Amino acid sequence: MQVWPGQTYPLGATYDGAGTNFAVYSEVADRIELCLLHDDGSETAVELRESDAFVRHAYLPGIMPGQRYGFRVHGPYEPENGHRCNSSKLLLDPYARAVSGSVEWNESVYGYHFGKPESRNDMDSAPHTMSSVVVNPYFDWGDDRLPRTEYHKTVLYEAHVKGLTMLHPELPEELRGTYAGLAHPAVINHLTELGVTALELMPVHQFVNDHRLVDSGLANYWGYNTIGFFAPHNTYASWGDRGEQVLEFKQAVKALHQAGIEVILDVVYNHTAEGNHLGPTLSFRGLDNAQYYRLSEDARYYTDTTGTGNSLLMRSPHVLQLIMDSLRYWVTEMHVDGFRFDLAATLARQFHEVDRLSSFFDLVQQDPVVSQVKLIAEPWDVGEGGYQVGNFPPLWTEWNGKYRDTVRDLWRGEPRTLAEFASRLTGSSDLYQDDGRRPLASINFTTCHDGFTLHDLVSYNDKHNEANGEGNRDGESHNRSWNCGAEGETDDAGIVELRNRQMRNFIATLMLSQGVPMLSHGDEFARTQGGNNNAYCQDNEVSWVRWPEPGAETDNSMLAFTQAMAGLRRDHPVFRRRRFFHGRPVEGTHDELSDISWFTPEGEEMTQEDWQAAHAKAMTVFLNGGAISEPGPRGERISDDSFLMMFNASSEVLEFAVPVGHGEQWQVVVDTSQSEVVPPGQGAKVDGGEHLTMIGRSMTVLMRPA
Repeated sequence: MQVWPGQTYPLGATYDGAGTNFAVYSEVADRIELCLLHDDGSETAVELRESDAFVRHAYLPGIMPGQRYGFRVHGPYEPENGHRCNSSKLLLDPYARAVSGSVEWNESVYGYHFGKPESRNDMDSAPHTMSSVVVNPYFDWGDDRLPRTEYHKTVLYEAHVKGLTMLHPELPEELRGTYAGLAHPAVINHLTELGVTALELMPVHQFVNDHRLVDSGLANYWGYNTIGFFAPHNTYASWGDRGEQVLEFKQAVKALHQAGIEVILDVVYNHTAEGNHLGPTLSFRGLDNAQYYRLSEDARYYTDTTGTGNSLLMRSPHVLQLIMDSLRYWVTEMHVDGFRFDLAATLARQFHEVDRLSSFFDLVQQDPVVSQVKLIAEPWDVGEGGYQVGNFPPLWTEWNGKYRDTVRDLWRGEPRTLAEFASRLTGSSDLYQDDGRRPLASINFTTCHDGFTLHDLVSYNDKHNEANGEGNRDGESHNRSWNCGAEGETDDAGIVELRNRQMRNFIATLMLSQGVPMLSHGDEFARTQGGNNNAYCQDNEVSWVRWPEPGAETDNSMLAFTQAMAGLRRDHPVFRRRRFFHGRPVEGTHDELSDISWFTPEGEEMTQEDWQAAHAKAMTVFLNGGAISEPGPRGERISDDSFLMMFNASSEVLEFAVPVGHGEQWQVVVDTSQSEVVPPGQGAKVDGGEHLTMIGRSMTVLMRPA
């Protein structure tokens, strides 16, 4: 076999049509072997003799796509000094573009013998671990281009590749649970009819099923356990794991883009699947443990701000390079449109505190590729000071956990909620205005993968996670949920009707709030997880979306209502403003009314006393479509119809007066007390000063044409 010196960059395995360049970083290694793996279980070892700036490299002519490989690192095994090199462990390439196989939880994949954590284990892990794969980078993207949907036109849909497609009756069996399933016309048509503009995929980076879960007959279904930051997860491919998963993912992105749907990845750069000091040795730990991970003062142990056993060392330039290279790769080579960063506060931790101006954010800000796509933070982690909603740099948007909590509190009837609800409804200026951001920095949601589904939010007071095997101790105990009078499923018609109304309240509130709405997959079908609010390990029908059977008599009213609310938002810019409200008439708009006004149910302007009243759970909001301050793309004035949003979050029937002086005649366009959607132009007419009777826990929206 010929071995040429090769190049230090790019890292990983790079195929050029004639052979493959291999490059891997390690400061601690004395010697690194590249192991080419053969289907009969044998391997050919090639020592990487060339080394520049701690990068070992070689070029091998004739090595083609589909070739499996790994590394063996010879170096110090000194856990007390943070070093865990062991050449008996076959290691994944941190830059592998594809990964073949899965981990078999054999003792050989650990650096120690079971029951003896201080021992050294020299069993060969190769037969029981994953391997890296050389990938062909060439793909015919045709005229594919990123949709680049502006935030004010964006509707996010959080989904799981397998969960969304596994039970779809129109998908062929071989495509269910796969990237190809996402690209099927039946799935894409559903998303477009729902008004979705961006599909936010739960982790698709190569991840590992934890030893504990596998032994319990469970799985790491959600996938927040990354081991390969460049590789699409192999079990989501329908036709192979020797690079086929890369082609299939690209084809899915291309198909979604053709439908105008962006693809956003939920990414986990805060930790890896190697866990704590008792975890397996799969890649980073064996390459250079002290350079990749945050170690405690006692270097045998890891600093953990993620609740997963380890945290990546964000002050290491090589970790930062890995993350930035990965992000750029997914944008330039895989054509994704943005990222949602899991536990993003951890990425800001250079030492102990959360540093808003840490190196990671500086790198993103100046990067000409990454800075131009959608960047969404989950703005918290489990470390001290880790709840950072509202504190990310101006380039970023954030999952607004305060929006979720406040909207839940309002509709379940918590006292003293109106004032904060008003802030959340109008884009959370208290969180985002001071640092130059706009309402669109707020990613609004009431449910997501983590927690109750929308159906379960209105059906359970308590979590029911017994199937997870942790004695119902896992998951959040404070859900801000309300079961409407019975725990779980019930035949009581009154409770069922109230639950359906509450779900409509949540959907209507979400779609008509300023900011960017995010739906959780299956909520449009009112899917249930049986009260499980932490279904991370349930790779089964507990978590999979149950689609209506074609031709079956199914109640699709929730789907129709969600589609209508997304359509109302799409058609009216007053619900998706790009600037915060002024609370006064807007100069240059020729409208003497304020751009927003707040009224009591009696039709009187809200006073400070009204806002603070503990019993107050109802109000009317006036949105002036003639006082939108931001211009259109060519500088033109934007004008819209005006709306009154009436919220009755109390349990009582209330009379709402239509405020006088804000319009002579209005038309009902939304009434959550009715399961049918009000067709355009067919809603009841209401005059200014007239009264509407609203049942408890309902919402009515009136429109006055411009």
